[in-house]
Amino acid sequence: MGTVRDPAARTPLHDLADRSAGHVEVEHLDITEPGQLAPLHERLAHRQLDILFVNAGTTNNPQTPIGDVSTADFVDVMVTNALSPMRVIEALQDLVPPDGLIGAMSSGQGSVTNNTTGSREVYRASKAALNMFMRSFAARPAEHERALVVIAPGWIRTALGGPDAPFTIEEAVPLVVDVLLAKRGKPGIEFLDRTGETVPW
Repeated sequence: MGTVRDPAARTPLHDLADRSAGHVEVEHLDITEPGQLAPLHERLAHRQLDILFVNAGTTNNPQTPIGDVSTADFVDVMVTNALSPMRVIEALQDLVPPDGLIGAMSSGQGSVTNNTTGSREVYRASKAALNMFMRSFAARPAEHERALVVIAPGWIRTALGGPDAPFTIEEAVPLVVDVLLAKRGKPGIEFLDRTGETVPW
């Protein structure tokens, strides 16, 4: 099952669902709208989610230094990339069994250690914030035995990544899925790339 922001818009997820013989379902969720979370939980209350993986991302002009970023742009990126994924996790975590997996799509640009080139300052900060929120979530006593992961998929050819990215969705997604499946059942939080290698925080 996957979610889309606009229930009226046709997406590649709908195409995949049409080809899946009922194995893929499409739900509606704009994660920046907190009021949509309780209704989604209600619709899924009879379900078990073996893996809950939240993918959300937006950015501003990557060349704008932080001192020149408008408050509106800062809030938009931070709410979409950091706060909203955690709201989804908080709202749906009870649907994930103890041996399940909760994860979020981060970015290699969220690595504080690896930031040696700068630029994309708000985007980087938002993904670093997401990583910190996930580590805080993992530190809660009730989550110590839970498998948790944040993924750095690499530079992918999407609307956000742009046409110059070296990897297509078709190349990257199967690798990310393999990492998620391998992480399931392994308690603790990790920051991994699409090949399963550890990314420094």
